[in-house]
Amino acid sequence: MEPVTVEGSVIFGPVLSRRLGLSLGLDIVPFKTCSLDCLYCQLGPGDPVGLERRPYLRTKELLSALARRLGPNPEIDWITFSGSGEPTLNSELGAMIKGVKSLSPIPVAVITNSTLLDRPGVREEIGAADLVVPSLDAGTEAVFKKINRPRPGLDLDRLTGGVAALVEEGACRVWLEVMLADGINDDERELGAIAERIKAIGPELVQLNTPVRPPAEAAGPLSPERLEDAAAFLAAGLGSIPVEVIGPGRRGKSGGRTTPSFDAVADYLRRRPATLEELAAAAGGDRAEILKHLSVLTASGRAVVRYEGKKRYFAWRRPGSTRT
Repeated sequence: MEPVTVEGSVIFGPVLSRRLGLSLGLDIVPFKTCSLDCLYCQLGPGDPVGLERRPYLRTKELLSALARRLGPNPEIDWITFSGSGEPTLNSELGAMIKGVKSLSPIPVAVITNSTLLDRPGVREEIGAADLVVPSLDAGTEAVFKKINRPRPGLDLDRLTGGVAALVEEGACRVWLEVMLADGINDDERELGAIAERIKAIGPELVQLNTPVRPPAEAAGPLSPERLEDAAAFLAAGLGSIPVEVIGPGRRGKSGGRTTPSFDAVADYLRRRPATLEELAAAAGGDRAEILKHLSVLTASGRAVVRYEGKKRYFAWRRPGSTRT
């Protein structure tokens, strides 16, 4: 079987991550290759794929590109398997993690939707990473189906059990992410059910998130006050498991100014909407150069402008999209 061609560069960023500082992203599956179709997804709606793993991108191809990208003195905090789909669907993920770690001492993270973690082989592969950030957005099956919209055959007990097994095996650090959307999974009944599942999992840390970029559909963010209240509610029931709210993006190691390329800005927007400030922070602060690139992208119709409240976001225009 021939590998599937991945749109754009498989390496993007560094992205200013709200949890990992400056993170160099590795996107190893095609756009929206995911077993979920989450209500809050910033990449737009799609049809969840099956759970068959495929070599969408070959390890040799990734490592060759990464070696060129890193150079002698990379100023980044993490190398992260993330991007526009679910990385565990790439059957070469385990070899890729080991290969990346052989190239660089920079710690490796995997951000996953947790749907394949019930498989021992997948857990063994991602256990070679320094950190795994799996998702758990629901405490009940009804809300799981509403917010994550899984492909048929996936259920919340299976997902929870896979994450718990990853923690129990202890090969890597595990920070659990919970995405809370206004009016969907943030009432006390659902938060209580989420807390029970978190206790069964036993992660090192729980990070609460809320949609801050324009989502695909109506999945509004919680206010900062409501998010803090949710964190306090969960923490009260979790004992020694710490809960934190993911705050605004942090600056990482890179403090110098750079001249971001047109392709770098385009690659960033292909994977997530961003404000000018976020693009400038990730690229080193040269806003004038970034604005030139954004002007070309919007004038050509490749990117559009969206507003969330007073915040202005630039987003990649998807086929058939008319939203501005």
